[in-house]
Amino acid sequence: MQPDAVELLRACGAGDRAACAEIVRLHQASVWRFCRMITRDEALAEEVLQETFLAALRGAPGFAGGSVRGWLLTIARHALARLHRRRVGEPAVHEPIEQIAVAAGFGSPEADAMRAEAREQLEAALHRLSDSDRELVLLRDVEGLEGAEVAALVGLPLATMKTRLHRARLRLMAALREEVGDDR
Repeated sequence: MQPDAVELLRACGAGDRAACAEIVRLHQASVWRFCRMITRDEALAEEVLQETFLAALRGAPGFAGGSVRGWLLTIARHALARLHRRRVGEPAVHEPIEQIAVAAGFGSPEADAMRAEAREQLEAALHRLSDSDRELVLLRDVEGLEGAEVAALVGLPLATMKTRLHRARLRLMAALREEVGDDR
């Protein structure tokens, strides 16, 4: 039986390097995705990803329990806020969204191209949202955190978070309709 993430984090806090590597392996994709979608910049996302895991590994002995992924995303969120404060006054970096690689063997080239286009349209629509709306949608709908966990992470009462998430989803749908040219 594999140890769960909390046991791994506790082992990491006790100095187990293999446990630390496993924590990074298990959660780096989730943290990277969150950072990349918030920053819109691969280099900045990489910087925040590294800061997040360094802070987490230093703070592992003090982990109080709960969701390790939620804890890591909270650390990433704080690192993103610090990055934003450092960059206030700088122009926003608007790099094109990276090309989506189509995995081989998943249907016809036409279907693969349609999925890639849909993904690009969704990412473009996500980037049209405000940072706070995008953050809620990413945490709840992409990362799959529970509502209470998202509310605690962003510092809102659960009911307020649910209301804001609902409105963010409506704005996302409107932005997506604009991206695909649908006038419904």
